[in-house]
Amino acid sequence: MTSTPWVVATEPTLLDRAIFNDQGLIPAIAQDSSSRAVLMMAWMNREALEATLREGRVTYFSRSRQELWRKGDTSGHTQHATRIRLDCDGDVLLLDVVQEGPACHTGATSCFDSETSHD
Repeated sequence: MTSTPWVVATEPTLLDRAIFNDQGLIPAIAQDSSSRAVLMMAWMNREALEATLREGRVTYFSRSRQELWRKGDTSGHTQHATRIRLDCDGDVLLLDVVQEGPACHTGATSCFDSETSHD
């Protein structure tokens, strides 16, 4: 097994196996590491993924601003990654996170509907 400077648990080959789209991005789904609730989805480029693995604080890529953003730097609602996994195709990341405060910019715990029906 290869040694890495990462503070987040993952497979050592994650960066080599991750498939980024033609814009250099990969979807990242954040899931609460305790409750397993899905919190949000955002995008990462390679630099954001490397920063997250190295620092533990989750960093995403803003498509609208075309820049990195570290979750919680503005709101104080931080995410700390405990584990990162790839899906079977290598083109989606699943992040287990410790969420401080709400995950959604609306103030909701999750960016996903809590209702079972969308009528």
